[in-house]
Amino acid sequence: MHNRQQTIQTSLKEILSSAERAINFIQKTTNACYKCEKYHLGLCYDIMKTCTLKYQQSCAVENLYFLTRKGRSMYYYSKLSCMTNCEDINFLSFEKRTELICCKHNNYCNLPEGV
Repeated sequence: MHNRQQTIQTSLKEILSSAERAINFIQKTTNACYKCEKYHLGLCYDIMKTCTLKYQQSCAVENLYFLTRKGRSMYYYSKLSCMTNCEDINFLSFEKRTELICCKHNNYCNLPEGV
């Protein structure tokens, strides 16, 4: 009886150890992203927050442009977030253009460069 109890305790310790290793791995590979409603020229005109990627999410930056009368795109601001089923795409309407860029290769990869 004592041997069986000892075997069960050893098995439970091994299971807990495996679970702890899995949790540590998930925490290390989980990406964090910036979150800001209005980001422009290196500043967040809202409150800069962070979000942690969940299942099927990516860091996202939505670059918003307004269109001039001559049809040119003029950068307005960016929106930073975590987005589900994110895909790189350009949306074009009569008044504005929205460029969506997704990433999850490293933490805080959704900070726009050059805008």
